[in-house]
Amino acid sequence: MNVGGLSYRALCERLAGPGLRLATGPFVASVRSPLPAVAEGIALLYGAYPLADPAGFADFHLNLRPSGGLRRWLRPQARFDLDGVAPFLPLPADHAFSLFEWALNWCVSSRAHDYLILHAAVVEKNGRAAILPAPSGSGKSTLCAALVCRGWRLLSDELALISTASGELTPLPRPISLKNASIGLIKGFAHDPVFSRPSVDTAKGTIAHLKAPLDSVRRAAETARPGWVIFPRYQPDAAPRLEALASTRAFLRVAENAFNYSLLGAQGFSSVARLVDAAPAYDFTYSALDDAVTAFDRLAGEGA
Repeated sequence: MNVGGLSYRALCERLAGPGLRLATGPFVASVRSPLPAVAEGIALLYGAYPLADPAGFADFHLNLRPSGGLRRWLRPQARFDLDGVAPFLPLPADHAFSLFEWALNWCVSSRAHDYLILHAAVVEKNGRAAILPAPSGSGKSTLCAALVCRGWRLLSDELALISTASGELTPLPRPISLKNASIGLIKGFAHDPVFSRPSVDTAKGTIAHLKAPLDSVRRAAETARPGWVIFPRYQPDAAPRLEALASTRAFLRVAENAFNYSLLGAQGFSSVARLVDAAPAYDFTYSALDDAVTAFDRLAGEGA
């Protein structure tokens, strides 16, 4: 059964009561929250995701709840804790769905050490994945959303999960996080996109989440092999430009974008080395999304 098989009332009851067992990629999260923004966002964007066995194992136990005391009535806040530990400061209650998304990313990046985890978007075409490592503000998620809207399969907009055993990429297709001007840009670029209610005045400005394509969600168990490592950078009025990187430089930049490279030790070194040996690396500068998609489609065609 999928989330969409629940009525909205039943969804809210599970969230406020025993918890919703939500399967995303290889992980199961038990989510508990009485906050309306969390229920609204999950109902809107997670309808196609499987519900896991309520009595089964959950990788993460997330609790998102309102702050107590006067905060319940005066400027209400949302708090997140994982197994009783609160790693983040509270946020305004109307930011609760964005907090859920950030919390789930944090759970994966801090605990899923069967993978080399990169801060990167990942998209796939013709069986090969393009890995897009980049810091916030580089245009990574905007480019990811544009490619997904033009037929690339979404594996993740935030976390590249690279198996330390096989070197293949495990999908984690979830809503794509966009901010500020990128929200309107993708609304104009995509065909009938579905967005969450915006979270306004966050530390990063206005945040909204774009629904993942149904095909990407259904293929969440289908791994992909690395095709390219591409470091994107948005630059106003720039023509699209791919510049090849030497493998030594690519190794250092991949390692810099890994959440757990040092923690994995020798296994982390081997995983990065295998990746840069398997996938040519490039710097990519772009401004117009149509031109960027054309450049990526050309790469995918050459790979095929």
